[in-house]
Amino acid sequence: MSQDLYETLGVSRDADGDTIKKAYRRLARQLHPDVNPDPETQERFKDVTRAYEVLSDPEKRRMYDLGGDPFNGAGGGFAGAGAGFSFTDIMDAFFGGAAGGAAGGGRGPRPRVRRGQDALIRLDVDLAEAAFGTTRELKVDTAVLCSLCQGSGAAPGSSPKQCETCHGRGETVHQQRSFLGEIRTMRPCAACRGYGTIIPEPCRECSGDGRVRSRRNLNVKIPAGVDTGTRVQLSGQGEVGPGGGPAGDLYVEIHVADHPVFVRQGHDLHCTVTVPMTAAALGTTLDLPLLEADLVSDDDEATELETTVELEIRTGTQSGTEIVIGGLGVPALRGSGRGDIVVRVVVETPTRLDERQEELLRELAALRQEEAPDGQVHAAPKSVFSRFRDAFNQR
Repeated sequence: MSQDLYETLGVSRDADGDTIKKAYRRLARQLHPDVNPDPETQERFKDVTRAYEVLSDPEKRRMYDLGGDPFNGAGGGFAGAGAGFSFTDIMDAFFGGAAGGAAGGGRGPRPRVRRGQDALIRLDVDLAEAAFGTTRELKVDTAVLCSLCQGSGAAPGSSPKQCETCHGRGETVHQQRSFLGEIRTMRPCAACRGYGTIIPEPCRECSGDGRVRSRRNLNVKIPAGVDTGTRVQLSGQGEVGPGGGPAGDLYVEIHVADHPVFVRQGHDLHCTVTVPMTAAALGTTLDLPLLEADLVSDDDEATELETTVELEIRTGTQSGTEIVIGGLGVPALRGSGRGDIVVRVVVETPTRLDERQEELLRELAALRQEEAPDGQVHAAPKSVFSRFRDAFNQR
């Protein structure tokens, strides 16, 4: 060889393997034909690659240091017959060592033991349960640890063996010819699927997976204040991982059923109360049921919960009036306090009157001089689109 290989890579003769590899990566990024295609640079790239091929191999480096020909007389080409170079090392120079690994980028065998997947189930609850919290028992169907092999995947009395194809590396070398010479690439071993080990006698319960499907009962505590779409996380209650790996998490997604009285809006509860025309005119008091009433069963003879609240309909209340009862809505999920109850009053006008009732109403109309009212005509409220159009036209 006419040129010193150490000078070609720019390293000292006592440089260690890491220094040689870093020097090659630096030069390969500068000289690779895809980056710099001129012929002179390509020749230098071949020299750098030949130098790295020798100095990165302890046996060839020793032969070179003793004055021998590390290519065994192959003729000094880019890659001698049967010598080749690792395409992985060139890819490392550009992508930081993520070429051809057996486990998505890393070299070596991939682990059999991995974390399990998260699981998601839906839980239907009543509005009162969502508001005040509850504990429910769920039946969960997930992968659990195999009790026969305790996650190893091997039948009792046996154990995984080293793969004879890849000798435990989890990957094999594949060679092909290209314009760069003979290229070696690393691929996951087909015999062991990249694990580096083979289970000669798989467990009869889990077929070598280390886990089985099972249904189990699980108590889930639902905190107060949850709403539809809220997810409660139970750490470590999801799927057990392959090879008996740690379990993922279980997420319980809440779905709140419709309530016959209340409609929830945030932390507030909305409802409608219909009262007769006379009650709206004269005023009255009603007992409004609270959400707490859903927590009391018919068998509870005595309870400390207040299940109703007094609702005052003031004299002359108009239809559509909203009455706010503070602090009796839904508790906050995070923090303190509760929302409000918003009651919308609807005044009911009688549609059927007997003679006496009609006579009394006509007498009342006469007293109030309302036998032939003119009525009050107001412009209809504008829609959002109309207000936007008017604002745009004024520009």
